[in-house]
Order: sequence, then C-alpha cells, then structure tokens
Amino acid sequence: MRIIPAIDLIDGQCVRLSKGDYATKKIYNENPLEVAKQFEDHGIEYLHLVDLDGAKSQHIVNHKILETLATKTQLKIDFGGGLKTDDDLRIAFECGASQITGGSIAVKNPVLFTHWIEQYGSDRIILGADAQHEKIAINGWQEASELELIPFVQDYQQKGIQYVICTDISKDGMLEGPSFALYQRMLESSPDLKLIASGGIASFDELPRLAEMGCEGTIIGKAIYENRISLKQLEQYIVQ
Repeated sequence: MRIIPAIDLIDGQCVRLSKGDYATKKIYNENPLEVAKQFEDHGIEYLHLVDLDGAKSQHIVNHKILETLATKTQLKIDFGGGLKTDDDLRIAFECGASQITGGSIAVKNPVLFTHWIEQYGSDRIILGADAQHEKIAINGWQEASELELIPFVQDYQQKGIQYVICTDISKDGMLEGPSFALYQRMLESSPDLKLIASGGIASFDELPRLAEMGCEGTIIGKAIYENRISLKQLEQYIVQ
C-alpha cells in the first residue's frame, strides 16, 4: 500500500482544516518545500497536494508551488483543488503533476471529466469521491449533492476510472480513525478498484489494517503534523 502524505495549501502555506471548514484553518509550516523535502528524506515517494485556494476560487491558484515541489524533489505529486477547465489541467501537468484529482468537476461536468480520462489516461486522472453520509460533496465540500457514493464510483469505473480517493468528510482532520466499514463496502462492491483511503487516520496501526483490506494507498495529513505518526515509522513501513 502506498503511503501518501498530504500538503494542503492556503496562501502558499501548509495548513490543515477540520471537516473541510476553512474557519478551522491551522498553519503548520509556511514553507511547503521544506515539508516535502522532509517527506522525501524519509523514503516517501508520493505526495497529495491540495490547492484549497483553488477549490474555493474554482480555478488553479497554487501552481507555482506545485512547480517548485515537482522540480526540487523527486516526489510523484497528485494535485487537486479547483481544476475546472482544460487550461487548469494543462497548467497542472506542465507544472509537474504526475496525476490530478477531479472531484467537483466529475459531478458538475461529467462530459469534460470523462474526456480528461480519455485524453490523459486512467493512470493520470484520479476521481475524488468525497462524501458526507455517503452522499458526494463538492466545491471544497461546501456543497452537498444527492449522488450516492458507491453508484457514483461504479459509474466512473465504467468510464475508465481506476484510482479513487475517498474521503469521509465527517472523519477528515478529526484524528478519530478512518471509515473502515465504508472502505470495506466499496472494495467489496468494486474488487478491482484502486482505492486510496483519506481522512481520519490517527495512528500507525490503522495502516496495516487498510492495507489488509485492499486499499491501494492511504493519504495521511494531520496525524503527521500533530506527531501522531512519525516519519520514521512511515520510513520503516515503506522499507518493509
């Protein structure tokens, strides 16, 4: 299972929110490159980079930081937040993203999102399926939809999607553990899904459990920043 630390960006700084609420913003570091290099120094190969300014303003904003991290580290970066147009996507890939994550766009403009899967390939486009009470949420989680999570994911699998990041919003940033039962149901209903668990990771012993269930990756944010999981522990896990 891939270990994928997260950097969430507001005003160029590394922040974390709780349940996607911008009012709960906590700044952890003003230098994203410093954080990314720490990850890399501990054998981590992947990074989940979220442009929260972009998510709010509906277009890519922090692409210069993406470019800096992509050129000054070897990390394979999955980038999301505010990608709404072909131009946003072009900028993200030109600035060094290995993959992009589309969430709101997959709901609001499925024709365009499906076109991206066809144009760039399913290895480069990740479906962001973020849910509250198993209903898809969009626009930086500020807006709920009536779409049911599992059928939504299955529909996109038929359109070629392989990778899905699923965040249970009620768990995000709360350090209360991930949605094991939800992920189990998703993997049972779609056994070939490359599911990346996100939200709520609180302790190291949750990682082997997610791996055993069949998660392809897990995104870890606040647990790292709050020293619940050390980079040394992650390094040893990766080596093993």
